[in-house]
Amino acid sequence: MFGVSSDLALRPIASLSGGQKSRLAFAILAVPRPNFLIFDEPTNHLDVESVEALGKALNRFPGGVLLVSHDEHLIKLCCNAVWLCKDKLVHRLEGGLDQYKKAIQSELVHS
Repeated sequence: MFGVSSDLALRPIASLSGGQKSRLAFAILAVPRPNFLIFDEPTNHLDVESVEALGKALNRFPGGVLLVSHDEHLIKLCCNAVWLCKDKLVHRLEGGLDQYKKAIQSELVHS
């Protein structure tokens, strides 16, 4: 889970890279079987492989997940609903991230 293999589990934590330590932290969070996870920019300091592992693990997580992220790849990997906080309101983006990007590009062209 979270890309933590058996050989990685046997290594001292001090010898792990920043991405490996993050994967370990995500795995530890999942151990007590929470119903809901909250992530605020979880991909900071993660390599591509770690982002992939996180996305796969979040897809397998049976509970709810609130993910705050600017990482487009992670959002596309694991989010089935995208919400936007704007003008002190929260709106569901019906067309998802791609539709939002098109709307922003259109606004920029017409401004």
